[in-house]
Amino acid sequence: VSRTFQHQHLRYNPLRDSWVLVSAHRMKRPWAGQVEKPAEEHVPRYDPCNPLCPGNTRANGEVNPHYDSTFVFENDFPALQPDAPDPGPHQHPLFQSKAARGVCKVMCFHPWSDVTLPLMKKEEVVKVIDKWAELVEELGATYPWVQIFENKGAMMGCSNPHPHCQVWASNFLPNEPALSDRCQRAYYQKHGEPLLLEYAKQEAEKKERVVVESSDWLAVVPYWATWPYQTLLLPRRHVLRISDLTKDEREDLADIMKRLLTKYDNLFEVSFPYSMGWHGAPTGPYLEGDNSHWQLHAHYYPPLLRSALVKKFMVGYEMLALEQRDLTPEQVISTTWLCEIRLLDLSDMRFDVRSYFSCGHN
Repeated sequence: VSRTFQHQHLRYNPLRDSWVLVSAHRMKRPWAGQVEKPAEEHVPRYDPCNPLCPGNTRANGEVNPHYDSTFVFENDFPALQPDAPDPGPHQHPLFQSKAARGVCKVMCFHPWSDVTLPLMKKEEVVKVIDKWAELVEELGATYPWVQIFENKGAMMGCSNPHPHCQVWASNFLPNEPALSDRCQRAYYQKHGEPLLLEYAKQEAEKKERVVVESSDWLAVVPYWATWPYQTLLLPRRHVLRISDLTKDEREDLADIMKRLLTKYDNLFEVSFPYSMGWHGAPTGPYLEGDNSHWQLHAHYYPPLLRSALVKKFMVGYEMLALEQRDLTPEQVISTTWLCEIRLLDLSDMRFDVRSYFSCGHN
């Protein structure tokens, strides 16, 4: 790590036009804060009480089919509905509101509850990617934004261990993608190159923050990362949306996702918690516009800091002034992810962290 980066400094995030405070020396301080309880590791392959399992009845009385691959259904408790009424005109500029409409879907990755994406077979992950692309095309024909996201682990507020994600489509462009759209557009207008396409080229050349890479994909700890083990997954060619990926790129994506998530699991010898999601060019009315400034990408935001039991809190200074991190992205790479970890196909057995590592699979 550069001597300059051993001291506190600011780093610029061009996707959000914001800064993050990096304070590498703070990792030397003793930790007397909150320590999470170890997660319950035993998850049954099938639970008759789990509303996401095949053949089970959900809260609204509907019965799941006996699915053997992906399964998509309307969220029983949606945050967005297609027929919500308009709140009407506002009476003062400080009290504005407008209609929010959309649909919320749940997508199960696999019929078994005791697997996660890195433990699934490559062809099973490809089916997940294909379904993501299908939903973006289907919902994107109407809605300006389709957000695919996965919350994994109880630490991220996921109460159901069954492998699944959510897909929300809205009649508005949410704050984060709207900000990203402005920043990518501004960079493109100034430099004539998509921001994230150029960034991927730079990271591929520098090799300082690369976690995993392949012929079509690159996963890095972003130079401007806020969360300790945050990663950014990027295609190497210019791609606007996940639905634009070729068959070969989808297969390569399945492989790179398995490798990346296996590294996460091996990092602290735990089924790693995270929130992740895809960002691509807006859809709906934006389909006919010029979106050349956009580049498809996925964000992974894990909460863990020092171990499987200590997480990063965004509080105090981070909430009131500026986002701050302790480990530099370069330190993360050099101390934890320097070596490629051997990937095993564990899709036909229950994942048990302790037995997995006691057998020397590292």
